[in-house]
Amino acid sequence: MTDISDRQQLSYIAAQAADARVNLELETEGMTLNIGPQHPATHGTLRIVAKLDGEQVIAADPVMGYMHRGYEKLSEVRTYPQVTTLINRIDWLGSFANEVPFILAAERLMEVEAPPRAQWIRTILFEMSRIANVVLFLGDMAVQVGAVTPVFFAFRDREHILNQIEGATGGRFHPNFDRIGGLKDDLPAGWVAETKQVMKKMRAFCDEIETLVMGNEIFQARTRGIGVIPADVGLSYGLSGANIRGSGVDWDVRRDNPCGLAYDQVDWKVWTHPDGDSFSRFWVRLQETREATKIVDQLLDGIPAGPIMAKVPRIIKVPAGEAFVETENPLGVMGYYVVSKGDLVPYRVKIRSASFNNMSITPWLLKGVYVPDIITILGSLYFILGDIDR
Repeated sequence: MTDISDRQQLSYIAAQAADARVNLELETEGMTLNIGPQHPATHGTLRIVAKLDGEQVIAADPVMGYMHRGYEKLSEVRTYPQVTTLINRIDWLGSFANEVPFILAAERLMEVEAPPRAQWIRTILFEMSRIANVVLFLGDMAVQVGAVTPVFFAFRDREHILNQIEGATGGRFHPNFDRIGGLKDDLPAGWVAETKQVMKKMRAFCDEIETLVMGNEIFQARTRGIGVIPADVGLSYGLSGANIRGSGVDWDVRRDNPCGLAYDQVDWKVWTHPDGDSFSRFWVRLQETREATKIVDQLLDGIPAGPIMAKVPRIIKVPAGEAFVETENPLGVMGYYVVSKGDLVPYRVKIRSASFNNMSITPWLLKGVYVPDIITILGSLYFILGDIDR
């Protein structure tokens, strides 16, 4: 009889077991799989170091910081009005929303309040930034399971929102429209009526996505019961936004800690889902996009008359003190801690963005899942690398 190697023996035994329909566990060598930092599934320069046993993940560590740009330190060498040109690039898909909490923190230190008309317009543009941001997620999540058409629909319909944001602010991605004490300009003529038509189109888009994606059995199979985050675990990692509301936590800063915006003037609902899986995070964001269109519609119907700027000095010099303001941004809670020593520039700025905390749960969340599920879970957490690295 010819000598055979151990590996050949194992293969022979495994083949015999398969023929006899017998389950046989074989010890296999572990493997380390690097996903990223340049990989379509990481949605930016993020690296996931996954240690595998066969197709199962036994450990996964995110490596972040590839595009760190030092926004906090850059903010400390720029005047307060100049800071907004930096920070609306942190989450480039919802840029107007990034400006708001910093401006609110500066206004709190200066004891200045924007006029009601400015507060309403801020809230409208804030929610339009949310829609522009989340629409891409709704289309892109389908790509994670092999469907390309929805993301083309998302890019198509996001144009309607961006056109309106550009019409009001002059910028599609980096508006720099907020000012301490109000806004740069008032709304142009005809903008309100056009925006109401766009809100109808966005609700039609949500219906389309619900039919195309949520009704698809492959999407259901790849997201139901996958990447489950219990509420207590999510809270312990500091998750926020749809990621924690998808675990049943009824927490939304717009309702629970409103500051300087007009959410308390309209009727709207906070959506939650009890399952905590990839599907529930998608479902919550879909409902929140619909809800945002309703918020915008109500605000458009009741914009107060009056000025859009409070009286503030031409040269902004913020009194000494400290202020922290957070808002419910498209990716979750975003806060700015601003320390002033009474100068033209902030003495210290600390940014608490949502994506860093939302990503920090991945070592716990990916342990035990299979390799293809890494992609859908990362997609369902929905992060922007600029929001992580800042």
